Amino acid sequence: MIALSLAEIAAVVGGQTHDIPDPSAQVTGPVVRDSREVEPGSLFVAFVGEHVDGHDYAAAVVEAGAAAVLASRPVGVPAIVVDDVQAALGALARHVVHKLGTTLVALTGSAGKTSTKDLIAQVLRRKAPTVFTPGSLNNEIGLPLTALSATEETKFLVLEMGARGVGHIRYLADLTPPKVGLVLNVGTAHIGEFGGREQIAQAKGELVESLPPASEGGTAILNADDPLVRAMASRTQAKVVLFGESGEADVRAENVRLTDSGQPVFSLRTPSGCSDVTMRLYGEHHVSNALAAAAVAHELGMSVEEIATALSEAGSLSRWRMEVTERPDGVTIVNDAYNANPESMRAALRALAAMGRGRRTWAVLGKMAELGDEALAEHDAVGRLAVRLNVGKLVAVGGREASWLQLGAYNEGSWGEESVHVSDAQAAVDLLRSELRPGDVVLVKASRSVGLESVAQALLATGAEGEVAAR
Repeated sequence: MIALSLAEIAAVVGGQTHDIPDPSAQVTGPVVRDSREVEPGSLFVAFVGEHVDGHDYAAAVVEAGAAAVLASRPVGVPAIVVDDVQAALGALARHVVHKLGTTLVALTGSAGKTSTKDLIAQVLRRKAPTVFTPGSLNNEIGLPLTALSATEETKFLVLEMGARGVGHIRYLADLTPPKVGLVLNVGTAHIGEFGGREQIAQAKGELVESLPPASEGGTAILNADDPLVRAMASRTQAKVVLFGESGEADVRAENVRLTDSGQPVFSLRTPSGCSDVTMRLYGEHHVSNALAAAAVAHELGMSVEEIATALSEAGSLSRWRMEVTERPDGVTIVNDAYNANPESMRAALRALAAMGRGRRTWAVLGKMAELGDEALAEHDAVGRLAVRLNVGKLVAVGGREASWLQLGAYNEGSWGEESVHVSDAQAAVDLLRSELRPGDVVLVKASRSVGLESVAQALLATGAEGEVAAR
């Protein structure tokens, strides 16, 4: 964070100083909520959680070098005490962003936010120092913490914005007002909480409504291939730039194909020219993500050649998102277990089919959460898609939703031994250890709550130990 005195921070957040001998002392280190991340000069934010109260760590973090604690009660060590710690954190982020004057890029969407954010960051940092959301810390706590990590050297600040209801993105955009706003898609993730795709579109479109007008440099980057996103052009005064595979898109992909290993190759066409891209990431769905990143970079002054080179060299920065690892015995594990929704599940299955040409494929799938009344139909549809894509084996892991996955596969193709329903992750590991053979490709994917990353990790450990049974 930029250096601020404790007195200035207290004024910004409307707090009272307690046990601070020198209010002119400065916060020069990062703003953190995890006591293990404290560095000399840090500001520690004490949240009260369901199981842990950050105030209990106040003395320890000050002893470790923290300048002060942002707290909701006096803690016996230097502290700025406020009524609402979360609101104070947001106010501090708003102040710092305004003071820095950095170019802020915000993005949202039902699927692909984190992968696209990682691509944007890897492209933009070729041009200038860039700070971006780590992982998926895209809520009312993670977003201001990311913004506060920017410094005077930061040229671009790339923030992922998530939402679980109408008004959430408006709140985040008010904390950190963007100049460039990107909307990827409107899908069915969290549809059970929103109530329908129209409500999701209403929430996601709050981002473009928050942008400054075109005359002040505001730019809305919208997916031309998604009608609900494209319609958001009427909700903003910013300049509108379209990306996608549609011929009407300003930034588009032509001649798209996949390599034998499932990596996208395409020609990137922008208003300033065309250049070829060969991605290191896996799956055709990354083409749309790459186009979104390219549109942002093009609007911020990068050449098409610079953008294409950066996209071709970009990798995955966030764990458990299409992480592809080949074991010594030739078995390929695709760990995409960070989260799942119907759109990302379909994209992952198509990537598996592309990667598995001529090889036996396994889809180890679990529950997609927060789908509400759509849950049965969406799980059934994913099971059916596995059959249509000629996935070799489906392992449905878990309870009711897993049984719906298996039912969809059976109803689509009258599958028998090609699909199996197991109770938990360990049962899936036991099955795969006994049946995998060299050359197989295994996709592991489910919502975060299922914890299927343990399956991928166990299978990789098995390969390292040489325990797989070759058949």
